[in-house]
Amino acid sequence: MNLLVYILVYPIIWLLSILPFKILYFISDIIYLLVYYVIGYRKKVVFYNLKLTFPQKTDKELIKLRKLFYHHFVDIFIEMIKSFTVSKKEIYKRYQYTNLNFFTDLYKDGKSVVLVGPHYANWEWIMSLDSFVKYKGYAAYTKINNPYFNNQILKSRTKFGTSLVQTSKVISEIKKNQKNNVQAIYGLLSDQSPQLKKTFYWSEFLGIKVPIHTGAEMLAKRYDLNVVYMDVQRIKRGYYQTTFSLITDNATKFEDYQITDIFLEKVEKQIRINPEFYFWTHKRFKHKDKAPKEDS
Repeated sequence: MNLLVYILVYPIIWLLSILPFKILYFISDIIYLLVYYVIGYRKKVVFYNLKLTFPQKTDKELIKLRKLFYHHFVDIFIEMIKSFTVSKKEIYKRYQYTNLNFFTDLYKDGKSVVLVGPHYANWEWIMSLDSFVKYKGYAAYTKINNPYFNNQILKSRTKFGTSLVQTSKVISEIKKNQKNNVQAIYGLLSDQSPQLKKTFYWSEFLGIKVPIHTGAEMLAKRYDLNVVYMDVQRIKRGYYQTTFSLITDNATKFEDYQITDIFLEKVEKQIRINPEFYFWTHKRFKHKDKAPKEDS
């Protein structure tokens, strides 16, 4: 069955991916109309999330914001498809870095980096970073069930040099690299909701108390990694710009969860400036009323 699905679907994806961006964004506009007005994919979830986080806005303002989000949401889907065949030249033109010298200077300290960021703007094309830095790049990912599609995703996402590593295997990869004196960047997206059974920390995110991923902080402290934040901004349709900033080069000096809180503050700042570029379809606040009661 997996092979049949792959044979039927992948040729369509490939044919779409070879189309010029101009045509792809025209298709994106059509898909937006279908997704928003006909299918209504997770419209209630998106509105619920926006209502929670922007209580001061009117329903009319929230609906306008929701429409802006869905335009961007479909664009990201189209850009992911384009990733299968996009050239290095095209990516370098459309996904630029404002301060690559940041990593040149940081590399000199001999330590590896945990790179943290949110599902904001276009996070997929950060894979091109490996072409510009001395570090070996790794991105944590969740393996999909269809092995044929999984292999194609691995192939397309690693063509710029970055390696994809299953989230469950990140620690073993860090240990191996440290043993072999390989300086690496480990990319983690840490803004979504963890499983309750794997939650160690609750905090306010966009004004709502929710469970928080703390894996990046744990890795930084345990393996003495620099913690770097990636701020991706959408410049115009199909064009992005990323700026890096150091959260800390000495993770062990921080109290538990302080690094995580700094990360969340940076994410919130990004979202509140241009909320339409955040990933609102995720049920980020589904556990908001399940926080354990604090001891009195």
